[in-house]
Formats: sequence, C-alpha cells, structure tokens
Amino acid sequence: MNIKYKNNKKKITPDQLKGFFVGWAKHPNSETHLKILKNSFAVWLAFDGSRCVGFINAISDGIFYSYIPLLEVLPDYKGQGIGTELVKRMLKTLKNMYAIDIVCDESIAAFYKAIEFKSCVGMVKRNYDKQNGTGKL
Repeated sequence: MNIKYKNNKKKITPDQLKGFFVGWAKHPNSETHLKILKNSFAVWLAFDGSRCVGFINAISDGIFYSYIPLLEVLPDYKGQGIGTELVKRMLKTLKNMYAIDIVCDESIAAFYKAIEFKSCVGMVKRNYDKQNGTGKL
C-alpha cells in the first residue's frame, strides 16, 4: 500500500468521501462532508490511489487559534499510522498558532496524548439532531 498525503481540497469529489463517520447515529452525507472540508481553514487527505482513506480538518481565525474537529480513517485502513501522519502534517500546517485544540472521546485520548496533546478541562454542547450537518446559520 502506498498512501499519498495531500492538502489540496479543490480536487476532491463526494464519491471519494464515502465510508466515513462509521458508528455515528446521524452523519454527514458525502456532499455535506465535501462542504465541511472546502469550508475548513486547512485540510489534509490520505489517498490509496484515487480513494480517500483518511482526512483531518482545522477551523481557525488564521492568526491565533485553531480547532481540529474531525480526524477519520476508513476502518480497513486503521492501525497503519495514517491518523498519526495526518495529525503530524496538520500540526506542521498550524505551527504558528498559539492554540491548537481537539475535543475527543475518552476512549481515544491516549492517541492524542502520544502525539503531545495535553488534557484540559473543557465544556461542550452538542445538538445531536444536527449531527448530519443539516444546521445552517
């Protein structure tokens, strides 16, 4: 397997974004997923041939603060270092930011701690009825 990493979000298509968000009760469809990526401050994508097998995105003010809301690797590709490589590439992209935050489930906190993220107290609010990306301003 020869995974290629790209940070160009212009050439990705909805068809390349199928199979993500495994286990989500409601999840964005491929078209909404593409909109999320295109509206992000930064994106890294992992490809096996023309198939997107992983992605990470960041939202940011472009100066001080960034937040990484999504990191996903397709189930058949997990455990091969793709997620770690995507995070490392994103951290390099965001290296001039003061704050780079991630909120994750406790079950995967060890993954982020291993790549130098630190635990902190935080609060979140989730509108689970909008989990599929149907919310609009």
